[in-house]
Amino acid sequence: MRRFLRIVSTVMIVGGIGACLWAVVVWQWQDPFTALYTTYEQHQLASRYDKQLASYKPVDERPIPAVTSGVPGGHTSWVSQEEQMVALAADRYRKSLKIGQPLGRIKVPRLGIDMLLVTGTDHDSLTKGPGWYTGTYLPGEGQLIYIAGHRTTYLAPFAAIDTMRPGDRVTIELPYATFVYETRYHAIVTADDVSRLKSHGHELLALQACHPRFFATHRYIVYAVPIKVIPRVGRPYSLQPPRVTAGSNA
Repeated sequence: MRRFLRIVSTVMIVGGIGACLWAVVVWQWQDPFTALYTTYEQHQLASRYDKQLASYKPVDERPIPAVTSGVPGGHTSWVSQEEQMVALAADRYRKSLKIGQPLGRIKVPRLGIDMLLVTGTDHDSLTKGPGWYTGTYLPGEGQLIYIAGHRTTYLAPFAAIDTMRPGDRVTIELPYATFVYETRYHAIVTADDVSRLKSHGHELLALQACHPRFFATHRYIVYAVPIKVIPRVGRPYSLQPPRVTAGSNA
């Protein structure tokens, strides 16, 4: 009996030490097993996206006169032909996407990520990489773009999202154009705050992850505004970003 008890106690001690070491590994880095799965899925997505990119046909380049559009406050802003063509391409591309399909590529130097974006924010989609919420819009449409990602599992793309600072750049590459955003502020909201999914009539990129790490009670959201667009067809152009603040609720 004593021998049995010694064996049991030894197993429990070893198991406890192993559990502690595992927690430290996940806390400091990420879950290695789910990371392997996502790495495989990213390779699969990259292969699919390369084919999408090769077969992508730009929007017909029919001349569209540059126009002015009204903005809040009674002012007008100049909308170039390039901006109009990008908006048309974004609308068409968004309507062609399906859940789980590769969407484009996201690069965030502060977070050290260069990954394929996935269409959808359901569980299966987010195991493949950062996911775009299909209830919002795509870059170039002048509305809210909402992207979510894990913090501790599945390569943990947004593990260090709380280290992002105003001025940090986020680049999103899509078949029709490449978009550069600049971080402005962040917000921490409850998990059930669906108002954050509502667009407010100007282009705004939101990167979201659970907060704090290992819990899902709140959401940490980083907001960024567009500053430059490089169309696949046409000239690159800079944008005058909207004035948004943390109190504006996006």
